[in-house]
Amino acid sequence: MTKLIIQIPCYNEEATLGTTLSELPREIYGIDSIEFLVVDDGSKDKTVEVAKAFGVDHIVRLPYNQGLAKAFMAGIEASLKAGADIIVNTDADNQYFAGDIPKLIQPIVYRQADIVVGTRPIWKTKHFSLTKKLLQKFGSWVVRRASNTDIPDAPSGFRAFNREAALRFNVFNRYTYTLETIIQAGQKGMKITSIPIRTNFVVRPSRLVKSNASYVMRSLFTILRIFMLYRPLRFFLISGSVPFSLGVMLGIRWLIFFFMGTERTRIPSLILTAILILIGFQLWMFGLVADLMAANRQLLEETQLRIRRREMDKEETVTSSEIGVNS
Repeated sequence: MTKLIIQIPCYNEEATLGTTLSELPREIYGIDSIEFLVVDDGSKDKTVEVAKAFGVDHIVRLPYNQGLAKAFMAGIEASLKAGADIIVNTDADNQYFAGDIPKLIQPIVYRQADIVVGTRPIWKTKHFSLTKKLLQKFGSWVVRRASNTDIPDAPSGFRAFNREAALRFNVFNRYTYTLETIIQAGQKGMKITSIPIRTNFVVRPSRLVKSNASYVMRSLFTILRIFMLYRPLRFFLISGSVPFSLGVMLGIRWLIFFFMGTERTRIPSLILTAILILIGFQLWMFGLVADLMAANRQLLEETQLRIRRREMDKEETVTSSEIGVNS
């Protein structure tokens, strides 16, 4: 029996949640059971009441607003505990066309992929500014390089996961989960693919993008953090090579003047050369230490995965026993 859970992270979404829920499919070929899960991220409006009115199967309530990434992971944990074999994540603002969900999960149903990301027609999306379009393309390129995957729309939140992939997720970023989960999938050898999807007319502006400036800063910080977290040795080698190279060039310049016998000693240049070379070496050492820490994190994640599997197996056993007693 294959169970699909469609999860929707929400924060003050009473105006749009009803429309989103009404368009979600209740039957899909190859799926035996479909359930809806709403994650209330500390909403101050009637989001929960709307979810109950539409007969949502599971509601997860966070005590206060913790951000999209935390809400996403809370939904993943709850979906796993509810016995989901496939999890689809979508947004509460109905920006994604729910009719594409059967197409989105098809590669997972046929065991062709562990994760499927819906690719939006970014260049044809009128409400995206040019800055946002370029940043999303740049962010997707960075993620492809960091993860060795080929996902053209990494920031897309319309995606599907099988149970094994969901068990392996660890999201550290509070702002968003989209980039980090793709990089983790690539790093952990999961099969990930993308399919083109359709989008609906947006009824409200994104709450993640308050302004182009804030979007640029958050995106750049996220991308920088991703490189430091998942490619620490490469990041610090590149960072350290810049001051080291400048120091070497200044040192060569100083030696040229020294052997030419110029009267000026140029001591400040020599001091700056030493400082730059030392900074380069220090950054390289940081890279080695960070790489060792990354390897240790991978071991901890494998341990966490085994614990998660054991906990989920226990819960499934208890649930099966309860069903047997009730019958």
